Amino acid sequence: MIAQVVPVLLAFGSNLGGRGDTIRAAQRELAAAPGITAFEASPLRETVALTLDGPDMHAPKYVNGVARADTTLTPHELLDVLQAVERDFGRVRDKRWGDRTLDIDLILFGGRVIADDRLTVPHPRAHERDFVLAPWLQLDPHAVLMGHGPVAALLERVGDTTAPFSEEAAT
Repeated sequence: MIAQVVPVLLAFGSNLGGRGDTIRAAQRELAAAPGITAFEASPLRETVALTLDGPDMHAPKYVNGVARADTTLTPHELLDVLQAVERDFGRVRDKRWGDRTLDIDLILFGGRVIADDRLTVPHPRAHERDFVLAPWLQLDPHAVLMGHGPVAALLERVGDTTAPFSEEAAT
């Protein structure tokens, strides 16, 4: 049986430790993982931390980016790989929307809609998150978020509070 190759979009975030270095290292690990090919990452952006109560100017700022790739993994196999990489980089899931060393979200899995107890795709809040939309637009100026429309129009609607992140200064 030949495995189907499916395009995916991943979103990355970090606001603890060496934020940019952590994201880039995690991306290298994923790009080398079995079942993942054609990995292409966006430039990184920096933004204010978003909590359940809204933006938190006192919390460490986030660095965010996205990557597109192809996979032969099933959605849940890919989720398992993403969560293993998060754990490798010290991710602790003790507070919803809390500070974290690494967060990796599966935004799109081909044209599939998935909704179960472990996974919701397309990501239910991607259309309202400038820290997903802005780097995605840099990676692909013609990007479309399934069910919501062109990424450029979505970003214009929500506004862009992100700023370029200088990876040279971070190292």
